[in-house]
Amino acid sequence: MFIHTIKMGTEIDISKQEEEAAQHEIWKYVFGFTPMAVVKCAIELGIPNIIENHEAPITLAELASKLGCSMPLLHRIMRFLIHYKIFQEKPVSETCFGYTDKPVSETCVGYAHTPLSRLLTTHGKRSMASFVLLESSPVMLAPWHKLSARVLGTEDSAFGAAHGDEVWGFAAANPGHSKLIDDAMACDARVAVGAVIEGCPEVFEELRTVVDVGGGDGTALRLIVEACPWISGVNFDLPHVVSVAPACTGVEHVGGDMFDHVPKADAAYLMVSLFSLLEFSSFSNIRISF
Repeated sequence: MFIHTIKMGTEIDISKQEEEAAQHEIWKYVFGFTPMAVVKCAIELGIPNIIENHEAPITLAELASKLGCSMPLLHRIMRFLIHYKIFQEKPVSETCFGYTDKPVSETCVGYAHTPLSRLLTTHGKRSMASFVLLESSPVMLAPWHKLSARVLGTEDSAFGAAHGDEVWGFAAANPGHSKLIDDAMACDARVAVGAVIEGCPEVFEELRTVVDVGGGDGTALRLIVEACPWISGVNFDLPHVVSVAPACTGVEHVGGDMFDHVPKADAAYLMVSLFSLLEFSSFSNIRISF
């Protein structure tokens, strides 16, 4: 069976199956925000950490008890996360509790980690929890609602249109958001820098000084100096960022603006932000002074 559609004088045949597929697909965009929201909920509740610290798969009743929350509501969250293969279910033979809190002796299921859910714990070398919390925050979601204005050129930047200031100025005035950015960039650094050190160790062999431009809390340089102790690092970022950066052997924190100058060294690097489209008014106008 075919549905005939006329567009600009051209007859297009669309099969019933394709039409039904489109009707199914559209719901992904209606509720496309849902996976991010539910994963954020799991991180904020501490579910990945609880499962990590539990010796065996944890039942719904045990998890609800630790969280002090309603089992039916928690079950809906966990069912969603299981469907998206973020956590997995494993059989657990013990006395289980239904929604009425009455014990039922049967083989029930417990929740266990997957490789993906381990990235949502708030500790560990490969944790990405802070990055999820940053990008799912109201501050970072608001600029996406200004994206069409940015494309049309009616706004200099989507972030500025949403908040009245560029991202770094906003962060300087809002320490809580500044910490979110630093923690998220540290997540990215732990993954990216580790891969560079492992895959391209020769890059660092002849270097004695290295500058990380926009290095946040210094995580990236700390990893480099730990792996290459002959290197002295300069973590260069805005003054409000480096003022709260933790001390690190072999790394000097220096405040400044990369658009004015960058400290001298054998090498300098800049890790590009994933949300640059929302930050800068024009990539062609960006100049960094080395």
